Amino acid sequence: MKKLVLTTLVAAATAVTLSAASFASCAACHGQKAEKKALGKSAIIAGWDVAKTTAALNGYKDGSYGGAMKGVMKGQVMKLSDADIADLAKQIAAM
Repeated sequence: MKKLVLTTLVAAATAVTLSAASFASCAACHGQKAEKKALGKSAIIAGWDVAKTTAALNGYKDGSYGGAMKGVMKGQVMKLSDADIADLAKQIAAM
């Protein structure tokens, strides 16, 4: 039980120190280099150009984009500012 509590605290502290635009929060589902289909359902996003990623993230945010993962992604992008989205789009394009 102590290990579980300690692990949870460490994970929470790490999450707080990451910027909102850090790809690290995306990597759990998309892979460290955006090479995976998130939960086996999404497109592989590695190498998407900035415009495509920006449109997708903004679409998830306003509810106009997405398929099976629409609900999950909306929760992930709601906290992102336009600057955060631009930064993530550049990171993904570089992968």
